[in-house]
Amino acid sequence: MHIPDGYLSPHTAVPFIGAMIPIWGVATKKVKATLKKKETPLIALGAAFSFVIMMFNVPIPGGSSGHAVGAVLLAILLGPWAACIAVSTALIIQALVFGDGGILAIGANCFNMGVAMPFFGYYVYKWIKGSAPGLSRRALWAAAIAGYLGINLAALFTSVEFGSQYHLFRAADGTPLYFMYPLKVAVSTMMTEHLLIAGPIEAVITALGLGFVAKSYPSLISEKDPVLPNNSPEVSING
Repeated sequence: MHIPDGYLSPHTAVPFIGAMIPIWGVATKKVKATLKKKETPLIALGAAFSFVIMMFNVPIPGGSSGHAVGAVLLAILLGPWAACIAVSTALIIQALVFGDGGILAIGANCFNMGVAMPFFGYYVYKWIKGSAPGLSRRALWAAAIAGYLGINLAALFTSVEFGSQYHLFRAADGTPLYFMYPLKVAVSTMMTEHLLIAGPIEAVITALGLGFVAKSYPSLISEKDPVLPNNSPEVSING
Protein backbone atom coordinates (compact mmCIF):
# COMPACT_ATOMS: atom_id res chain seq x y z
CA MET A 1 0.00 0.00 0.00
CA HIS A 2 3.06 2.24 0.13
CA ILE A 3 3.07 4.72 -2.75
CA PRO A 4 6.61 5.05 -4.15
CA ASP A 5 8.17 8.21 -5.50
CA GLY A 6 7.39 8.99 -9.11
CA TYR A 7 3.80 7.80 -8.92
CA LEU A 8 2.31 11.04 -7.60
CA SER A 9 2.86 14.43 -9.16
CA PRO A 10 4.21 17.20 -6.89
CA HIS A 11 0.80 18.85 -7.35
CA THR A 12 -0.71 15.86 -5.55
CA ALA A 13 2.04 14.84 -3.13
CA VAL A 14 2.96 18.25 -1.68
CA PRO A 15 -0.59 19.16 -0.56
CA PHE A 16 -0.78 15.86 1.32
CA ILE A 17 2.42 16.75 3.17
CA GLY A 18 0.98 20.19 3.91
CA ALA A 19 -2.22 18.64 5.21
CA MET A 20 -0.42 16.16 7.45
CA ILE A 21 1.64 18.79 9.28
CA PRO A 22 -1.33 20.32 11.15
CA ILE A 23 -2.84 16.86 11.63
CA TRP A 24 0.35 15.73 13.39
CA GLY A 25 0.22 18.89 15.48
CA VAL A 26 -3.35 18.23 16.57
CA ALA A 27 -2.54 14.55 17.20
CA THR A 28 0.35 15.52 19.49
CA LYS A 29 -1.88 17.85 21.51
CA LYS A 30 -4.67 15.28 21.73
CA VAL A 31 -2.28 12.56 22.92
CA LYS A 32 -0.76 14.83 25.56
CA ALA A 33 -4.25 15.67 26.83
CA THR A 34 -5.73 12.18 26.84
CA LEU A 35 -2.93 9.64 27.25
CA LYS A 36 -1.44 9.07 30.67
CA LYS A 37 2.29 9.65 31.01
CA LYS A 38 2.89 5.98 31.83
CA GLU A 39 1.12 5.03 28.59
CA THR A 40 3.20 7.30 26.35
CA PRO A 41 5.89 4.64 25.69
CA LEU A 42 3.13 2.49 24.21
CA ILE A 43 3.09 4.80 21.18
CA ALA A 44 6.69 3.80 20.45
CA LEU A 45 5.76 0.16 20.97
CA GLY A 46 2.80 0.60 18.62
CA ALA A 47 5.04 2.24 16.01
CA ALA A 48 7.44 -0.71 16.24
CA PHE A 49 4.58 -3.18 15.90
CA SER A 50 3.20 -1.40 12.84
CA PHE A 51 6.70 -1.08 11.36
CA VAL A 52 7.35 -4.82 11.63
CA ILE A 53 4.08 -6.07 10.16
CA MET A 54 4.22 -3.54 7.31
CA MET A 55 7.63 -4.88 6.28
CA PHE A 56 5.99 -8.10 5.06
CA ASN A 57 5.03 -6.68 1.67
CA VAL A 58 3.30 -8.56 -1.13
CA PRO A 59 3.99 -6.80 -4.47
CA ILE A 60 0.87 -5.78 -6.42
CA PRO A 61 0.95 -5.45 -10.22
CA GLY A 62 0.97 -1.76 -11.05
CA GLY A 63 3.60 -0.63 -8.60
CA SER A 64 2.28 -0.73 -5.05
CA SER A 65 2.18 -3.43 -2.38
CA GLY A 66 -0.19 -5.14 0.02
CA HIS A 67 0.44 -5.74 3.70
CA ALA A 68 -1.12 -5.54 7.15
CA VAL A 69 -0.82 -2.22 9.00
CA GLY A 70 -2.12 -2.61 12.55
CA ALA A 71 -3.55 0.92 12.58
CA VAL A 72 -7.05 -0.07 13.70
CA LEU A 73 -5.72 -2.22 16.53
CA LEU A 74 -3.62 0.70 17.76
CA ALA A 75 -6.62 3.02 17.48
CA ILE A 76 -8.73 0.66 19.59
CA LEU A 77 -6.03 0.29 22.25
CA LEU A 78 -4.59 3.82 22.38
CA GLY A 79 -7.06 6.00 20.52
CA PRO A 80 -7.02 7.11 16.86
CA TRP A 81 -4.81 10.16 17.47
CA ALA A 82 -2.11 8.05 19.10
CA ALA A 83 -2.45 5.53 16.26
CA CYS A 84 -1.91 8.37 13.80
CA ILE A 85 1.40 9.27 15.43
CA ALA A 86 2.54 5.66 15.77
CA VAL A 87 1.76 4.62 12.20
CA SER A 88 3.12 7.88 10.76
CA THR A 89 6.38 7.36 12.65
CA ALA A 90 6.72 3.86 11.23
CA LEU A 91 5.98 5.08 7.70
CA ILE A 92 8.47 7.94 7.89
CA ILE A 93 11.25 5.65 9.12
CA GLN A 94 10.45 3.13 6.39
CA ALA A 95 10.62 5.82 3.71
CA LEU A 96 13.76 7.58 4.93
CA VAL A 97 15.81 4.57 6.02
CA PHE A 98 14.53 1.58 4.04
CA GLY A 99 13.13 3.16 0.89
CA ASP A 100 9.75 1.54 1.50
CA GLY A 101 7.38 4.21 0.19
CA GLY A 102 8.45 7.44 -1.44
CA ILE A 103 9.80 10.42 0.45
CA LEU A 104 7.64 12.84 -1.51
CA ALA A 105 4.70 10.48 -0.97
CA ILE A 106 5.10 10.43 2.83
CA GLY A 107 2.13 12.75 3.29
CA ALA A 108 -0.19 10.63 1.16
CA ASN A 109 0.95 7.37 2.76
CA CYS A 110 0.53 8.79 6.26
CA PHE A 111 -2.92 10.10 5.43
CA ASN A 112 -4.09 6.78 4.00
CA MET A 113 -2.68 4.49 6.68
CA GLY A 114 -2.25 6.89 9.62
CA VAL A 115 -5.46 8.94 9.41
CA ALA A 116 -8.15 7.41 7.20
CA MET A 117 -7.57 3.83 8.33
CA PRO A 118 -7.35 4.22 12.14
CA PHE A 119 -10.13 6.81 12.45
CA PHE A 120 -12.57 4.96 10.20
CA GLY A 121 -11.76 1.61 11.79
CA TYR A 122 -12.01 3.00 15.31
CA TYR A 123 -15.51 4.36 14.83
CA VAL A 124 -16.65 1.23 13.00
CA TYR A 125 -15.42 -0.78 16.00
CA LYS A 126 -17.17 1.46 18.52
CA TRP A 127 -20.41 1.36 16.52
CA ILE A 128 -20.49 -2.43 16.14
CA LYS A 129 -19.27 -3.19 19.66
CA GLY A 130 -21.74 -0.87 21.36
CA SER A 131 -21.71 -1.47 25.11
CA ALA A 132 -20.33 -5.00 24.93
CA PRO A 133 -17.25 -5.69 27.11
CA GLY A 134 -13.84 -5.56 25.47
CA LEU A 135 -13.24 -9.31 25.39
CA SER A 136 -16.74 -10.37 24.38
CA ARG A 137 -17.34 -12.20 21.13
CA ARG A 138 -19.11 -9.13 19.78
CA ALA A 139 -16.11 -6.90 20.56
CA LEU A 140 -13.69 -9.28 18.84
CA TRP A 141 -15.92 -9.50 15.78
CA ALA A 142 -16.20 -5.72 15.81
CA ALA A 143 -12.41 -5.45 15.86
CA ALA A 144 -12.06 -7.90 12.98
CA ILE A 145 -14.64 -6.11 10.84
CA ALA A 146 -13.13 -2.71 11.68
CA GLY A 147 -9.66 -3.90 10.70
CA TYR A 148 -10.96 -5.37 7.45
CA LEU A 149 -12.89 -2.27 6.45
CA GLY A 150 -10.17 0.11 7.62
CA ILE A 151 -7.41 -1.37 5.50
CA ASN A 152 -9.68 -1.56 2.47
CA LEU A 153 -10.59 2.11 2.83
CA ALA A 154 -6.88 2.94 2.95
CA ALA A 155 -6.30 0.79 -0.13
CA LEU A 156 -9.13 2.52 -1.97
CA PHE A 157 -7.71 5.96 -1.17
CA THR A 158 -4.26 4.81 -2.26
CA SER A 159 -5.44 3.41 -5.58
CA VAL A 160 -7.50 6.51 -6.38
CA GLU A 161 -4.58 8.79 -5.58
CA PHE A 162 -2.06 7.17 -7.88
CA GLY A 163 -4.56 5.90 -10.44
CA SER A 164 -5.88 9.41 -11.01
CA GLN A 165 -2.42 10.57 -12.04
CA TYR A 166 -2.76 8.69 -15.33
CA HIS A 167 -5.70 10.86 -16.30
CA LEU A 168 -4.56 14.17 -14.82
CA PHE A 169 -0.92 14.48 -15.89
CA ARG A 170 0.21 13.63 -19.41
CA ALA A 171 2.83 14.82 -21.87
CA ALA A 172 1.83 16.56 -25.11
CA ASP A 173 1.82 13.21 -26.92
CA GLY A 174 -0.47 11.64 -24.33
CA THR A 175 2.21 9.70 -22.44
CA PRO A 176 1.46 9.48 -18.70
CA LEU A 177 3.99 11.52 -16.71
CA TYR A 178 3.62 9.63 -13.45
CA PHE A 179 1.50 6.53 -12.84
CA MET A 180 1.24 4.44 -16.00
CA TYR A 181 -2.13 2.69 -15.54
CA PRO A 182 -5.67 4.15 -15.59
CA LEU A 183 -7.79 4.54 -12.51
CA LYS A 184 -9.94 1.47 -13.16
CA VAL A 185 -6.85 -0.75 -13.32
CA ALA A 186 -5.37 0.73 -10.16
CA VAL A 187 -8.58 0.41 -8.17
CA SER A 188 -9.49 -3.08 -9.38
CA THR A 189 -6.00 -4.46 -8.76
CA MET A 190 -5.53 -2.88 -5.33
CA MET A 191 -9.01 -3.67 -4.07
CA THR A 192 -9.00 -7.28 -5.26
CA GLU A 193 -5.80 -7.99 -3.36
CA HIS A 194 -6.93 -6.20 -0.21
CA LEU A 195 -10.47 -7.52 -0.20
CA LEU A 196 -9.29 -11.12 -0.62
CA ILE A 197 -5.89 -11.27 1.10
CA ALA A 198 -4.66 -8.24 3.05
CA GLY A 199 -8.10 -7.47 4.50
CA PRO A 200 -8.66 -10.88 6.10
CA ILE A 201 -5.10 -10.84 7.47
CA GLU A 202 -5.70 -7.41 8.99
CA ALA A 203 -8.98 -8.62 10.47
CA VAL A 204 -7.28 -11.57 12.17
CA ILE A 205 -4.41 -9.43 13.49
CA THR A 206 -6.82 -6.85 14.89
CA ALA A 207 -9.07 -9.35 16.64
CA LEU A 208 -6.25 -11.51 17.99
CA GLY A 209 -4.30 -8.44 19.10
CA LEU A 210 -7.26 -7.03 20.99
CA GLY A 211 -8.00 -10.39 22.58
CA PHE A 212 -4.39 -10.83 23.69
CA VAL A 213 -4.11 -7.37 25.22
CA ALA A 214 -7.53 -7.51 26.89
CA LYS A 215 -6.76 -10.89 28.43
CA SER A 216 -3.09 -10.38 29.32
CA TYR A 217 -2.97 -6.64 30.07
CA PRO A 218 -6.55 -5.58 30.83
CA SER A 219 -5.39 -2.42 32.61
CA LEU A 220 -4.24 -1.00 29.27
CA ILE A 221 -7.79 -0.79 27.95
CA SER A 222 -10.02 -1.08 31.03
CA GLU A 223 -10.61 2.67 31.34
CA LYS A 224 -11.23 3.24 27.62
CA ASP A 225 -13.12 0.02 26.93
CA PRO A 226 -14.11 -2.12 29.95
CA VAL A 227 -13.04 -5.73 29.53
CA LEU A 228 -15.67 -7.09 31.90
CA PRO A 229 -19.33 -6.32 32.47
CA ASN A 230 -19.86 -4.49 35.77
CA ASN A 231 -21.40 -7.55 37.38
CA SER A 232 -19.13 -10.22 35.91
CA PRO A 233 -16.38 -11.77 38.10
CA GLU A 234 -14.44 -13.22 35.18
CA VAL A 235 -13.75 -12.75 31.52
CA SER A 236 -16.22 -14.29 29.08
CA ILE A 237 -15.53 -14.81 25.42
CA ASN A 238 -19.09 -15.78 24.65
CA GLY A 239 -20.44 -12.22 24.42
